[in-house]
Amino acid sequence: MSAQPLAESLVQSVDWLAVAPPVIAAAVGLVVLVADLFLPEARKAVLGWVSVAGLAVAALMLLPLLDGDRSTFCLTGGGTRACSYTADHFTLVVQFLVLGGALLAALLSVTNLQDDQRRVPPGEFWFLLLSSAAGAALLPASRDLATLIVALEVASLPAFALVGIRHGDKRSSEAALKFFLSSVTATAVSLMGVSFVYASTGSLYLTQVAQRLPHVGGQLHTLAQAGVVLTLIGFAFKTAAVPFHFWVPDTYVGAPLAVAAYLSVVGKAVGFSGLILVTVVAFPSYADVWGPALAALAALTMTVGNVGALRQQATRAYSAVRLLAWSSVGQAGYLLVPIAAAGYAKDPQKAIGSTVAYALMYGAVNLGAFAVAGVVGRSRALNRVSDYRGLYATNPLTALLLAFFLLCLAGLPPGVIGLFAKVTVFSAAVDAGLGWLAVVMAVNVVIALFYYLQWTALLFRAPEGEPARHRVPAPLTAALALTGVLGVALSGAPQLVLRFAATGLF
Repeated sequence: MSAQPLAESLVQSVDWLAVAPPVIAAAVGLVVLVADLFLPEARKAVLGWVSVAGLAVAALMLLPLLDGDRSTFCLTGGGTRACSYTADHFTLVVQFLVLGGALLAALLSVTNLQDDQRRVPPGEFWFLLLSSAAGAALLPASRDLATLIVALEVASLPAFALVGIRHGDKRSSEAALKFFLSSVTATAVSLMGVSFVYASTGSLYLTQVAQRLPHVGGQLHTLAQAGVVLTLIGFAFKTAAVPFHFWVPDTYVGAPLAVAAYLSVVGKAVGFSGLILVTVVAFPSYADVWGPALAALAALTMTVGNVGALRQQATRAYSAVRLLAWSSVGQAGYLLVPIAAAGYAKDPQKAIGSTVAYALMYGAVNLGAFAVAGVVGRSRALNRVSDYRGLYATNPLTALLLAFFLLCLAGLPPGVIGLFAKVTVFSAAVDAGLGWLAVVMAVNVVIALFYYLQWTALLFRAPEGEPARHRVPAPLTAALALTGVLGVALSGAPQLVLRFAATGLF
């Protein structure tokens, strides 16, 4: 394959409205970093509220983009047009999930930093969080492999530091090291795969790669196959799919709670949006390769995640955060099902819409569960599941919210959105002819019911000894209120997100 024709040129005019969400997050991050140099210690709490406001503004900048698709950094000439940045429906929905998740994690962090100021430097923390959020918001808009990898690393590199940011905490440092090593391995594998794809097609643009891959022949065909496989393996690391999940439990437990919440939602959104772009947009001609591979990964991931969560109960004092970590691995398996189904389906867009609809439900209720964990963790440092016993007696509203979030994750009423989202994913597998995967998913849903319902029942049991009173600060209250309202609203009007499964996003 020849390189790009000389007649093609990169148009440098920038659509600033299209790129506003990630740019605002990055700009506020720089402002916070510089302001940290001049603010006295007593006033550094204001940095958190500036960061929250910046993320809110970045999310609001999605509204002017709803009127139609916008693209910038485009290659024109030679009869072709390919763009590096596209703000279409898929981009906007994932950016809403990313920036909304980062905003809720920031609200959790405001309280955590007030409680842990000595070990967590606020300026560095907020700069890293905003930088990671900017990269995560850039990734779903990326339409060439180079921008995709850069966005992935901008989202990931600050996250390593966030996990290990607590000074003098060996567990936090160990968690950061595991996360770093696994992510670096994923990046190396992805970069090698991308280089092979570029060598065989002569392009990095996803649409051009999709057009040229089927016509690669001769010796380059093997190179193209290796590139596709390696790229997929790299993104499988980022999604925490089994067997690339080993870093998740220790990382979530070792990281500050708000960072664990951020990784559980925003980190997953980054991995899954990247996986969708490389499979459905760049490599549709290799659906016979990635379809079966992702189906096997989905079955393995949901099974290992749910069994791992179930095994936590054999421990005398198992951590609530560790249980949520294993639960998130199981949920990743459900998220993989529609992407695998897209490799078999006549209309891949609807299958992808099922993944996005499920991700929106999961993001809202999982962040809510972490918010409740933040409330309990203020008086119970170990944050064990047994610490939630009798929570209804001391904090009725908080207990009811956690019960609702857990029932959503389990897919039981009144968590209607969780039930409908699971049915949508199940339908995507059946419609694609993956009946065996639908059966595996049904079995795993039953397995998950056990630990979700056991935790829910614990909330309403009589407390042992003197019940702990949990004071809920304003930022935590705001996070609980937002996730609770969002979860209830989606359960009352599930069509708000389930329509993506019917109409598609691209």
